[in-house]
Amino acid sequence: MRSGQFKKMPVGFTAFFPAPLPPVPPISLEGDLALLLSEADRALGALNVVVTVLPNPDLLVGMFIQKEALLSSQIEGTQSSLVDVLGADEDHVPTADVGEVINYVKAMRHGLKRLQEDDFPMSLRLVRDIHGVLMQQVRGGNTNLTPGEFRRMQNWIGGTSPANARFVPPPVETMHDALGAFECYLHQDDTLPPLIRCGLLHYQLETIHPFNDGNGRVGRLLITLYLVWKGILDEPMLYLSAYLKTHQQEYYDRLNQVRVDGNFEAWIRFFLEGICEVSRMVLQTTKRIQILERKDSDRLVAHGEGSYGLALLRGLMRQPVVMVNDVARMVGVSYTKANALIAVCEELGILRQRGTGKRNRKFIYHTYVGILSEGTELSSDGVE
Repeated sequence: MRSGQFKKMPVGFTAFFPAPLPPVPPISLEGDLALLLSEADRALGALNVVVTVLPNPDLLVGMFIQKEALLSSQIEGTQSSLVDVLGADEDHVPTADVGEVINYVKAMRHGLKRLQEDDFPMSLRLVRDIHGVLMQQVRGGNTNLTPGEFRRMQNWIGGTSPANARFVPPPVETMHDALGAFECYLHQDDTLPPLIRCGLLHYQLETIHPFNDGNGRVGRLLITLYLVWKGILDEPMLYLSAYLKTHQQEYYDRLNQVRVDGNFEAWIRFFLEGICEVSRMVLQTTKRIQILERKDSDRLVAHGEGSYGLALLRGLMRQPVVMVNDVARMVGVSYTKANALIAVCEELGILRQRGTGKRNRKFIYHTYVGILSEGTELSSDGVE
């Protein structure tokens, strides 16, 4: 079969042995698949244009990375909200769920730094490095994570053992061979466009399942990092996990369909549809945030809070959950002035206090966070 074969193991269970990429016979980029590829290319091109016209693109890019981190973690069952993540207090150890999302952000930034600043290539070493950051121990989390190490024993998806599992990846020896072929394909030039190769690489890593835990998140990190590495995305603005979470069962079904009957085309079609849909979402979100920024800037200026108000607004777009000390630092004013500025923002409906406490009060730029939070509502558990 194109994708590999299921083999009965001596101990009784059946494991999947993936064939190396690219598929044979090759993927046929004709008809609707060719049109969809062209649409996805244009969609990502539009994101690259948006980056060039934004006054402070790093602000939104940072928020979109956090959104992708949250959504990708939610696919695997993490129960936290965007407000939880944005409001994490650096002075206190976060909960296990919030800590996992923060680790995802760190892993993404680590991978981007290696690719963009250190000129490090996509490789198995980078994949292990990213996993090492992603799986750092967090309070209340799993203590047996083996961060940065490929698995040394058989794993499985679903069920209580390989015998009753939904899917059993290749055994360890075969896994290492498959990873070697995976790395070769990362650097191989063939006739397939980068977007198709990216979809194939995500499928292959998920199928090899080389880690004890964190495979799904590493596979989704790989999508963004690969597109940036190949110059398809200028900035990591694409939170594809929004689509994968919304269509979570189909996501799993399409990956499994490749293993069962070699239907790479159905998976690639699903993958490209996700890129098109999320690109449109990113553009719409960016436009709404720009409109909100102009509206709130005008209101602050009209209220007589010109330079201080605008400085605060820029700070809130980077850190939308704040305490009074944060505002004082952002704007460069005294605690008393920061308090007064917050009061103005509450009066204008820009800021809203979280909770009713009088000590260590936190305030949220609620309309901004509301726009960013769309699609991050908590849903069912996933499996890595």
